[in-house]
Amino acid sequence: MRKKILLIGKSGSGKTSMRAIIFANYTSRDTNRLGATIEVNQAYFKFLGNLILNLWDCGGQDHFMENYFSSQRDTIFKNVEVLIYVFDVYSFETEKDIFYYQRSLESLVTHSPNAKIFVLVNKMDLIPEYERDKKFEKHKAEILEYSKPVQIKCFQTSIWDETLYRAWSSIVQDIVLNSSLLANSLNEFSNVIEADEILLFERTTFLVVSQSLRKEHSDLKRFEKISSIIKQFKVNCNRFDTTFQSIEIKNDNFTIIIDNFTPNTYIMVIVSDPNITPALTIHNIKYAQKHFQLLESQT
Repeated sequence: MRKKILLIGKSGSGKTSMRAIIFANYTSRDTNRLGATIEVNQAYFKFLGNLILNLWDCGGQDHFMENYFSSQRDTIFKNVEVLIYVFDVYSFETEKDIFYYQRSLESLVTHSPNAKIFVLVNKMDLIPEYERDKKFEKHKAEILEYSKPVQIKCFQTSIWDETLYRAWSSIVQDIVLNSSLLANSLNEFSNVIEADEILLFERTTFLVVSQSLRKEHSDLKRFEKISSIIKQFKVNCNRFDTTFQSIEIKNDNFTIIIDNFTPNTYIMVIVSDPNITPALTIHNIKYAQKHFQLLESQT
């Protein structure tokens, strides 16, 4: 199954850098080598078995943007599954940004009325940390007002921290057809093996596609942090011609196991019960693989 994702926003907002980090294994520093996108860059990415993401990265220069809403409107906005609109938090052309954003919504409603819409307020690392949440909430309130009556989801992002993975994980979880079935199965598995938490990562991007939580945790951003850290570790392994297979971490408080799970996923299991050995957890992971491979094939 192929799903069209439209990535759009003004030039310099960081769209291509996001795409390169998530889908092409770039590090944040590597993105300095990327040039501006000319017109539309189409790419296809296999995601969880039968799902193909058709990503349209749209160049954001003014003359390209104008063409998207005139001569190319039908081509750009037809058959869109997800629209991702990226704002630069430090843009000095706010009125023009909103103008293009609203025209994007109008075009989408006309040609793809059932599309899901995500708005990313990017480059939040440029804002002092103590001001970020306040600044984002202000931008979010304005964007929600300009979006009415269209429903959107809004995230703050930066290519330099875990917020990028949080936003994109939410996006792909909305795209996966059997996400609720996957989550239910993961909850059942977690209860059977008495895990504190289980995360399921897509193999290439290391985005979180499903999760199960049996014990509350104070760090609400831990999933995205793990995605970012392990993805960078995996990229560094590839640079040294080694393959990332699994990780086991054990201390007095918990055991963490990250392992191959299905042909398109990794699994992370966290167990705090000292009576449950890592060997038993690994055995249970292997035993559950067949069931989750079947679910994955139905994506």
